[in-house]
Amino acid sequence: MKFVSCESPSAQDPFPFPSLLARFPFNFYCFYVLNPVPLVRHLVSLLSYNLRVIGTMFTSTGSRGLYKAPLSKSLLLLPPVLTVLLTVLLPQYQDLFIYNLQAVSQGKQFWRLVCGRLICLDLKDTFCSSLLIYNFRIFERRFGSHKFASFLFGAWILSALVDLLLIEALHFMFELKVDVLPAGLLGPVFALFVPFYSSIPRVQVTQLLGHISITNKSLTYIVGAQLLTSSAYMWVVACSGLIAGMLYYNNKLAVQKFIRVPGWAARCGSVLLEPVFSDSEPTAEAPLGMGATLDIQRQQRMDMLDQQLLLSQLAHLRRNAQQQQAQTGLLNWNRFFPNLRHRGQNREREGPQPQQPPNMHPPDNTAVAEEQVARLMEMGFSRMDAQEALRASNNDINIATNFLLQH
Repeated sequence: MKFVSCESPSAQDPFPFPSLLARFPFNFYCFYVLNPVPLVRHLVSLLSYNLRVIGTMFTSTGSRGLYKAPLSKSLLLLPPVLTVLLTVLLPQYQDLFIYNLQAVSQGKQFWRLVCGRLICLDLKDTFCSSLLIYNFRIFERRFGSHKFASFLFGAWILSALVDLLLIEALHFMFELKVDVLPAGLLGPVFALFVPFYSSIPRVQVTQLLGHISITNKSLTYIVGAQLLTSSAYMWVVACSGLIAGMLYYNNKLAVQKFIRVPGWAARCGSVLLEPVFSDSEPTAEAPLGMGATLDIQRQQRMDMLDQQLLLSQLAHLRRNAQQQQAQTGLLNWNRFFPNLRHRGQNREREGPQPQQPPNMHPPDNTAVAEEQVARLMEMGFSRMDAQEALRASNNDINIATNFLLQH
């Protein structure tokens, strides 16, 4: 009798499932069932690659991958892996992660408020929530990992309380009894729509039928709507998440003071997560998604070239200003072209300013829209930085936002 050896997959074939199944079904059983570690590694690699490719199709700001977002990367990898393990390999343990509110209220199983709100038991919910987390990673780069973790933790705690209140209100007002809600980190995901709606500027991309506007935020809302309609009572989780997000983002009842991640926990998480989940700094902007037609692809290339041209013009103006300051020493050009890397340090100089020589060109006084300046200031940038970025980008708020976020 001839036995078939259980060989490991070739390094040249990173996802060898179809080939192994077609040639040796017994090989697949021996290698992946008896030794599930390679299966998990392949699933993580495949999921991370697909999220990176699909996520670049609808990011509302410049795509720089998961750079400076270790917490977002851990949320993209760990919960989906646990979902796959519970769905494929350990289905007998799924009952421990069901978000059963009846068991919480009547059976006093308060541990379900924790276990039932950590891991999604539906692969479609896992995929949609992972896409949203990838798109919302911009808030971790803007707020920092500590504040971002505090927001997620606060929204997670508050949404659990709002879940219980909503269930009791539905039972009291409409005699609607809800026993089980969708499981997973769905409350914090819906809570992130609050800062996304409030702080990310809305820029029109195109129009459908001449009346329907498609913006840089439309696809994100579409994915959120897909997640909202995935189950019968997902709207309860969405409402509680949005309420929790508004309470924490606007600091109602001073919740940010009482519900936050302690400093020692943030330091421990930084030591544990950053070496494992940190990404190297990207050398260039990620490529745009390819359009469906040649006209769309041509327009995308033209837009990308326009952005590169405007940013190169801004860098050229800065270099000229530094050279003129070093040569003449008569005019402080940094007052007109401040370094956007040092935000918050722009201050008006007091006292008389030296007069401008007649042979030098006056500074750029291109008018900027106050509404766009206000939007950038709501995102946390100073007024001077917002005005300079808008002037350099020819009043294109999308390019100005990308430049301010990436520098």
